[in-house]
Formats: sequence, structure tokens, C-alpha cells
Amino acid sequence: MINKINYADPRIYTLLKEEARRMRQFPTEAEKCMWELLRGHRLGVLFRRQYIIEQYIVDFVCFSKNLIIEVDGDYHYTEVQKIEDAQRTQQLEKLGFKVIRFDNKEVVANSCEVEREIKTILCNIN
Repeated sequence: MINKINYADPRIYTLLKEEARRMRQFPTEAEKCMWELLRGHRLGVLFRRQYIIEQYIVDFVCFSKNLIIEVDGDYHYTEVQKIEDAQRTQQLEKLGFKVIRFDNKEVVANSCEVEREIKTILCNIN
């Protein structure tokens, strides 16, 4: 487990907090599906959603396993966004997190397989 959470710069934290709250109130269909898989210790660990880590709002995080799950919509496949996502993943990995990504369509259409994959990953993390 990560001992020290790196919080956002206080100058942007309020904005990030407001955005995270908005994202929790108005999730995408895929985020709703994923939250149903993760909420309430359903997989044996606690996940938080739309959580602020440094300058990022991550979709889902499990601190006991240092695991971040991102659910990606179509815009994540643009060249610019691919670069930004890679940089974001690299920064989060430097903080000690494992970052996994699922496509929106995959989460909605095949949630059983997504759940199996997450369970496997959780079992393989010390």
C-alpha cells in the first residue's frame, strides 16, 4: 500500500474536487457498470471512484493493492490523448500504482469478462 498520497497543488485542488464530484454525479454508462462491479468490497477490496491523485482524477483506485482502473471512451484513441494517457500512466506508476485500462464498450458489453480480469489482477498483486 502506498504510504503517502500525493495530493494536488492546493491552487487546483478545489477545481479538481468539484470536477470529481460532478463526474461521480454524472458517470458514463461504462463507469456505472464498472462501479457496480467494484463497489462495496464486491471483489474483496475497497475501491474509490473519481479520486484525486496529484493533478489527476482517476476513475477507480484501490489503495490496498495500489491499483488504478481507467475506463476509456472514444476520445482516448486520438493521437493527442494517447500521448497524454501514456504520460499520466507513467506518472501514476512512478507513484507506485499499477494502471489498467478498459474500453467503454468492453465494460458495457462484457462486464463478466472484465470482472474476471480484474479478479485475476487483484490475486496477482501482493
